[in-house]
Amino acid sequence: MFKKYYFTLLLFFPIALFAQTRKYSNEFLQIGIGSRAFAMGGSVISSTNDVTSGYWNPAGLMNMKSQTQASLMHSEYFAGIAKYDYAGFATFVADNTAVVSASLIRFGVDDIPDTSELIDADGNINYDRVKSFSAADYAFLFSYARNAKGKNTNENGLSYGANIKVIHRKVGDYGKSWGFGIDVGAQYKINRFTFAAVGKDITTTFNAWSYNPEKFSSIYTATGNDIPENSTETTLPRIVLGAAYSTKISENFGLTSEANFNFTTDGKRNVLVSADPVSVDPTVGFEADYKKIIFLRTGINNIQKTTDFNGSQKFAFQPNLGVGIKIKNFSIDYALTDIGNQSDGLYSNVFSIRLDFDKK
Repeated sequence: MFKKYYFTLLLFFPIALFAQTRKYSNEFLQIGIGSRAFAMGGSVISSTNDVTSGYWNPAGLMNMKSQTQASLMHSEYFAGIAKYDYAGFATFVADNTAVVSASLIRFGVDDIPDTSELIDADGNINYDRVKSFSAADYAFLFSYARNAKGKNTNENGLSYGANIKVIHRKVGDYGKSWGFGIDVGAQYKINRFTFAAVGKDITTTFNAWSYNPEKFSSIYTATGNDIPENSTETTLPRIVLGAAYSTKISENFGLTSEANFNFTTDGKRNVLVSADPVSVDPTVGFEADYKKIIFLRTGINNIQKTTDFNGSQKFAFQPNLGVGIKIKNFSIDYALTDIGNQSDGLYSNVFSIRLDFDKK
């Protein structure tokens, strides 16, 4: 039990207590949403066409097949220690010439034992003084999308959109932060091809951290720990380029394939193309469907260089699998992701549902 929570503290406290670190800021927003996207390795910025586009590429909201959509997702990480949830809503407005969307994302660990006051002023151990707290990250996304032709259409052409996102991160009573950022995106469809570009945190995203001195002044000073100061954390821009190709294999079967290239600007990362200051992380995904009712999906992402015990290096990657089914206005999707770490028990089962509400 305590080993589990000790791992949790190691996971969250370096992020919260040393918020001055610029790299890997707000990484919970890079996990993704939607079982379809997880199964395809995150390669969806060109083919996304539902309410989850508010996260992946707001321009894709213009390609929704129904007037209004709502979606929910739940997944667990680190053998169930961390919970990751998403809820989204999108609808056409202005005589179907635009779409507005709202999304909520939460990544957190709950019921963490706080033993900072385990020992009272007389030096006695008192387990009644042990309380619990949560370490959680929240993101609120507000999206807007339009079509260059000024109407809802699935014809060839350009659609574009943007996100305004508010970020709130909280570690019990120890500290919290508020942040603000902007994403922009575009899709261009020509026949069976769709090309896309997304700029995440395009203006850089700032998180202002503040800490509670009352939680640190006694115990942490007595044990020689550093007390953090209020600070600002910066998330540098990330550019994603993608291309998708959709075709009909037969009258009943279809196939969509997509490749994405993630360009990070915060220095060298352990990805396929590692350089400073820009690294490139490619992903690829495939989706086969039967009458747009049953879907089979797979994808590859997280291509990294690893070192064996003998010192030799090789590239490893993360495979993903998923299925989906659509029954009238209800869709349910499943993805098995992180399966490259099955030996560590860190793979995740991701479920998401979507409801379509057609205009009468």
